[in-house]
Amino acid sequence: MTAPRSPDGGVLVHVFARTDVGRTREHNEDAFLVADLATGNAALDDRLERHVASDRGSLFMVADGMGGAAAGEIASAMAVQTVLEELRARWVATDRKDPESFAAALKVATDVANSRIHRMAAEQPEYRGMGTTATIAGLLGDTLYVAQVGDSRAYLVRDGKARQITKDQSLMQRLIDAGEITEEEAEHSERRNIILQALGPEPSIRTEITHQQVRRGDTLVLCSDGLSGLVRPDEIARIVSEEKDLKMACKRLIDRANQNGGPDNITVVVARFDGEALSAASEGDAVGHQVYAVPGDATPTMPMEPYRRQIGSPPSQANVPATNPGSTHVTPHGPRRVFVLLLVIAVVAAAAWYLFERITITR
Repeated sequence: MTAPRSPDGGVLVHVFARTDVGRTREHNEDAFLVADLATGNAALDDRLERHVASDRGSLFMVADGMGGAAAGEIASAMAVQTVLEELRARWVATDRKDPESFAAALKVATDVANSRIHRMAAEQPEYRGMGTTATIAGLLGDTLYVAQVGDSRAYLVRDGKARQITKDQSLMQRLIDAGEITEEEAEHSERRNIILQALGPEPSIRTEITHQQVRRGDTLVLCSDGLSGLVRPDEIARIVSEEKDLKMACKRLIDRANQNGGPDNITVVVARFDGEALSAASEGDAVGHQVYAVPGDATPTMPMEPYRRQIGSPPSQANVPATNPGSTHVTPHGPRRVFVLLLVIAVVAAAAWYLFERITITR
């Protein structure tokens, strides 16, 4: 069976997206975006669901809002709107067509979204602390450029296997990188909902840009943690590989998350790439988290303390930054700092237990 032909030999994009409130929340704080940057079309109609990616590229985004009440919804909606507006101004409206400029435009658009959300929260007390994750994938030529803030995820499904091409900016991922816990332990940890970064809560962020070359038949899956926290990568890969109809693939993924409890909003974007412009996959292809160095861009450290996303809590308390004095805040300055903090906590706990035992014996 030959690959579908695109009119100009470009990359043929099949895409669909869906969001669901889940089984616990009363309102949906997630948002998504799919856009053909050449035409400006951002409505999921027949023209967008099957289009040829131009030299201006295609855009896919998932944002998971936090802040309680309606603030999370506002933050995620602002994020997708701002990113699209900024890319139109900083990329589409220019004569530049090179990957470096495209990646730089993605980063700047993400940074501007953070500034706007932060400014609104500062000016309107009822929105104080609101924020949103952002996973933004732009396809240019045969390469995806991904801007990442928070713990929404991007997977690439190839040959029936899903590989995560983003890295969670979360406490659990930091501990995994430090060798303190395993991925299996992180999945069951009570602290798995603590993220190190989001758009909005702080005036500055570290926007990480990664890249991934796509091959004929590859499928991109972007999702909020309402999906990735409940449906394992191998099951995501199986559903996406089985379903040629992307509308049905999105539905099945969301249904599966709801069957597993659905404690959070669930959002998924599925994009399949085909056409003669893409090469066939080979064993030597690199797939995974690959940092892309934006020219002239310094990489600051993450400026935030962790934010606790309260999975399954009442809607008025959902996704509120942890401000309880008794909660543990870890300033993310590397594995050694995390280890020292955990060691201090263990020592304090042991001392408290020792004193308790001595008091009990005395009595």
